[in-house]
Amino acid sequence: MPRAVAPRVRRAPIAAPARPAPPARPRRRLAPRLFHWALFLAVWGLVAGFVALLFFAWDLPRPEDALGATRRPSVTMVAADGALLSTSGDLYGETVRLRDLPAHVPAAFIAIEDRRFREHMGLDLVGLVRAVVVNMTAGRVVQGGSTLTQQLAKNLFLTPERSLRRKVQEALLALWLEARFTKDELLTIYLNRVYLGAGTYGVDAAARLYFGVPARRLTAGQAAVLAGLPKAPSRYNPRVNPSAAVHRAVEVLGAMVETGAIPAAAAMTEAERIAFPLAPSRDAGWFADWVRDGIGDRAPATSDLLLRTTLDSRLQAAVEARLEAILTAQGRAAGVSQGAVVAIDAATGAVRAMAGGRDYRTSPFNRATQARRQPGSAFKPFVYLAAIEAGARPEDMVSDAPINLGGWSPGNGHWRMRGEITIEDALAHSVNTAAVRVMQRGGGARSVAAVAQRLGLPGPFPRDASIALGTAEVTLLDLVTAYAPFANGGRRVAAFGVAEARAEGRPIAWLPLAASPVITVEAAEAMRRMLAATVARGTGRAAALPGLAVAGKTGTTQDNRDAWFIGIAGGLVMGIWLGNDDATPMEGVAGGGLPARLFRDILEAARGRSG
Repeated sequence: MPRAVAPRVRRAPIAAPARPAPPARPRRRLAPRLFHWALFLAVWGLVAGFVALLFFAWDLPRPEDALGATRRPSVTMVAADGALLSTSGDLYGETVRLRDLPAHVPAAFIAIEDRRFREHMGLDLVGLVRAVVVNMTAGRVVQGGSTLTQQLAKNLFLTPERSLRRKVQEALLALWLEARFTKDELLTIYLNRVYLGAGTYGVDAAARLYFGVPARRLTAGQAAVLAGLPKAPSRYNPRVNPSAAVHRAVEVLGAMVETGAIPAAAAMTEAERIAFPLAPSRDAGWFADWVRDGIGDRAPATSDLLLRTTLDSRLQAAVEARLEAILTAQGRAAGVSQGAVVAIDAATGAVRAMAGGRDYRTSPFNRATQARRQPGSAFKPFVYLAAIEAGARPEDMVSDAPINLGGWSPGNGHWRMRGEITIEDALAHSVNTAAVRVMQRGGGARSVAAVAQRLGLPGPFPRDASIALGTAEVTLLDLVTAYAPFANGGRRVAAFGVAEARAEGRPIAWLPLAASPVITVEAAEAMRRMLAATVARGTGRAAALPGLAVAGKTGTTQDNRDAWFIGIAGGLVMGIWLGNDDATPMEGVAGGGLPARLFRDILEAARGRSG
């Protein structure tokens, strides 16, 4: 039987073993990556912030030291009647406390400078954004973003420099101040330290300077004026621009209405009542400078000084007004551009008025104390005094004929020779040839120089006969002071300007030099008699004033370059000089003309003011 064949089974090929799949890479989660970068940035941000902080803060002042920083001592001068003359240095008033001030004083500053003062912590982001929006809308800077605390930080610790670095420092210090002081304490410090123009710091000093009252008596309108000053102290200074100060105060009053500090009706009333007292004499600056230059070491260097001066406000006002009037009218036509006036008390030397020029703001150079010029015939009284002391008398006769000394022959101008005249008439009519002969009777040039020095003129003096015609150079103040013995019975005085001085409220010694006899009473009477004749019938007739005994002497230099009159009246010795700074000749101006007339005008104006 055939073998059965088993069917062939086809085996499937054995597949190669599969390679194991590589393990799947775990996906990095997003959160750890963000954390990693956040940590990285935070660390480097802290490093960068620390570096930036070091950059901005490395030269910050120590706040504790700055709070007690020193300042320039102030010098306040008042006239004899108490009227303010000038201030210099950093002027602070009394330290005021918030509870002692009317509520509208701090309210005015908060309303216009920092309405959110009670809410922020030194930096006001809301206020800053608002200021940016307002300024962009207006197209100019009309509102600031600094808080009162930032302003205080700037005033106390920083310079006025405008830079990002200073602003950051200001912010850091503002935060420190907020952490250190309460809001009321910050406001108190601010009101006592804020700069309010004209050298004043704090509301009390400014109130006294601009309104003549202490801060505790400020009205709402006056407080608004002060609150408007921090924005631009020079521009809104009431002394410089009163109309701008009032306009700014109206803005402050409007802000006070918006914040509820005062009603609208009260704001309108206060705006209408704003007024400023008369400013100090604009030209008393020459006197103030002269007094200040004489302080030296007579007062403590670090103390605030209050000086009650000898200046007579009434007379000073008359001097300023009449000098300007004569220079503007007759002076302009005659080519006179400048003048100087000094008046002193004949008995003591106290300076009662001083104008060193036409306008102190234009030219602070003091022509009364700093300019040395030839006095011409105004020097002749010292020539005649030498002769009086040598035995001459006013009624003695002297020749007025021409004279020749070594080729020098002085002229007599318009004087018509008479042959012989009295010594009194020779001085009264200012006859040059007679003055030279009087000098010879008095012992010559050396004797005349000695007499002039004894009465207070420092020299130097010519050693020849030209001294008789006033060729030595003098200042107006020295010449006026040297005339005093003719008016007070023969005593030499020293000019002074301070009657009383106080340092930090305590009186300090400030005594002027005592008057001392330098000529006899008889010699002084003879000189006064001859000087009175000069005004009564001589070259000084234009100075005569009805009802007042006036004596004096005229002086005119070559080519009418200088014109002088030194007069004695009513217990005063007053000197006038007119001329030009560059010594340009004037048109026919002599001492007996405009200077003598100005002397009379000043006395008339002063008498009118006193009446």
